[in-house]
Amino acid sequence: MEHERLVAVEDWGLIDYKSAWDRQEELFKLKADLKLQNRNLPEVQQILLSNHLILCQHPHVYTLGKSGSPENLLVNAEQLKDLQATYYPINRGGDITYHGPGQIVAYPIFDLEQFFTDIHRYLRTLEEAIILTLAEYQIKGERYDGYTGVWLDAHDDAKARKICAMGVRCSRWITMHGLAFNVNTDLTYFDHIVPCGIDDKQVTSMEKELGHAVSVKEVQDKLLRHLFQLFQLRNS
Repeated sequence: MEHERLVAVEDWGLIDYKSAWDRQEELFKLKADLKLQNRNLPEVQQILLSNHLILCQHPHVYTLGKSGSPENLLVNAEQLKDLQATYYPINRGGDITYHGPGQIVAYPIFDLEQFFTDIHRYLRTLEEAIILTLAEYQIKGERYDGYTGVWLDAHDDAKARKICAMGVRCSRWITMHGLAFNVNTDLTYFDHIVPCGIDDKQVTSMEKELGHAVSVKEVQDKLLRHLFQLFQLRNS
């Protein structure tokens, strides 16, 4: 059994996207700078990097990953205003996605050298936490070959639909950005983009699949429990 890793869980509530991104960058830089300092110190003097797990929701916003295409945003600046939405090209992987109220956003800022130095395993572990959470509501989440995130009916190309998108940045084995899990999300906002650059697949939510809204706090608590178990975390 591997040892538990300390993590500080922070719930930022409903927060402007740019504010949350700036706060992530501050935490990321602190950890990156500390890691560089540690390289010049004997092992006994090195400071253990802290891990953070941020949970939040955002007002309507579209974000474009560094490998994405701006053409996948299907509205202009005036239409964005009408939608009361903002737009940011950002420094995570992946293409374009939407964040909004009723969606759980999780930003793990982890030092993967305390866990495992394998970004694919990291993404698969995040996916597994979502799959286990969905199972508690009798929703079968799955992986879809060739794509990240969590899907429903992934075995059927005609029915496959995404319920959780993922996009991360990792430098010096420190992670930021993360996942967006549609709980009670207004799915009409996805009509104004090509979600994740995939033009022939639908997006869904727990509310749509179950036929009723779900407590975001309840789902978040279940997700946290699975993240703690899978990553072997302990509150700092």
